[in-house]
Amino acid sequence: MASTPKHSVSVAGVVVDDQNRVLVIRRDDNGHWEPPGGVLELNESIEEGVRREVFEETGVAIEVERLTGVYKNITHGIVALVFRCIAIHGDGHPTNEAREVRWMSTDEVQDSMDPAFAVRILDAFSDEPQIRTHDGVNLVHS
Repeated sequence: MASTPKHSVSVAGVVVDDQNRVLVIRRDDNGHWEPPGGVLELNESIEEGVRREVFEETGVAIEVERLTGVYKNITHGIVALVFRCIAIHGDGHPTNEAREVRWMSTDEVQDSMDPAFAVRILDAFSDEPQIRTHDGVNLVHS
């Protein structure tokens, strides 16, 4: 009997300010710009995980508003749930996981991020949640 494939579940927060800029991090491990997020822990709810990850990576406390997309990395078996959020308090600062934290416009996001991560932010400006597949860098069209 074949074994069942294993996936990990991650969460990310697209934190949007009143100027429609988004809070992003430059990851310390690979130097890539991404929305803040990470692996969901077994003992926490999905919204708790989003709040924890955004705070750990940016120092910004957030309120989760709504699901904006589900993304599967077919290379690594990661399913990411992405949520639109608003900042409650904190300005953002570098952390152990983020060498830089800043607010970017959607144009800057498109210029600075791999397509698989830029689309997560752009989808947060859509009215309906999106479902997408990628290889870790580029979208894979089915």
